[in-house]
Amino acid sequence: MMSNLNLDQIRSFLAVLESGSFTAAAQTLGVRQSTVSGHIARLEQALDRSLLMRDTHRVAPTPDGQAMIGFARDVLEAHDRLRAFFSPGGLRGRIRLGVSEDYTLSALAQVLARFADGHPSVDLQLTVGLSRALYQGYDAGELDVIFCKRRRGDPRGELAWAEELVWVGRPGFAPDPALPLPLVLYPPPSITRTLALDALEAAGRSWRIACTSGSLMGLRAAVEAGLGIAPHSARVMPPGLAPIPETAGLPDVGEVEFVVLGSGRQHAPATALQEAILASTAELQAVPEG
Repeated sequence: MMSNLNLDQIRSFLAVLESGSFTAAAQTLGVRQSTVSGHIARLEQALDRSLLMRDTHRVAPTPDGQAMIGFARDVLEAHDRLRAFFSPGGLRGRIRLGVSEDYTLSALAQVLARFADGHPSVDLQLTVGLSRALYQGYDAGELDVIFCKRRRGDPRGELAWAEELVWVGRPGFAPDPALPLPLVLYPPPSITRTLALDALEAAGRSWRIACTSGSLMGLRAAVEAGLGIAPHSARVMPPGLAPIPETAGLPDVGEVEFVVLGSGRQHAPATALQEAILASTAELQAVPEG
């Protein structure tokens, strides 16, 4: 009897449970209620199990129906992946994506996971680095798409959003105006490093490099330890850090633009990924709960 199982029956089963009734399931699936009822009856017959408890008020799964939910979702997910993989119009190929480390700890992982699930025939290769290094890789043909801070004077790329930078330090940290300002920065080439140093030079404020790290986590650890201060997003303030008060008299750092730069329409997978990232900017900017 197992050979009588089909996907329509399984879809109807899940639709009934997710919508709470046969009528709502029929509306969701665009079929008649009698069709949904028939699907459920044939599914139960094929499995020789009762899957749903029905009364005048609600529909609930039986113990066997509860067990069936996971199997049903796995079957439909595998079917959808199979169709996407062998679809003549499906995306295929390789995308070499470069991402600024600023957003490797954000919702970008979920965005990329959805893209990978929707395009199983696309091989996604990820490189994480400083924005200027990513530009160099893109210009050298080593990367197909980059998601990073806009390089000064470079108009290329689609703007995702602009973000204000502020000086941050350990809570209570007060720079001594009589001493060079201790800085915790990325190594060159770094866009935020350049903005910070240019702002200090323009203001005539002396400075020294207290710590250099190519890792965002390393920079944060050094600032938390009180080694110095660093430019950081004003929107997302990590635990253990605080903005330096305006009374310290430090110059504004300015803002950075995050852009997505892709290979153009001649590379369909890269274009699709670029559009997926741009469509998810609200999700990517969401402040993580902590």
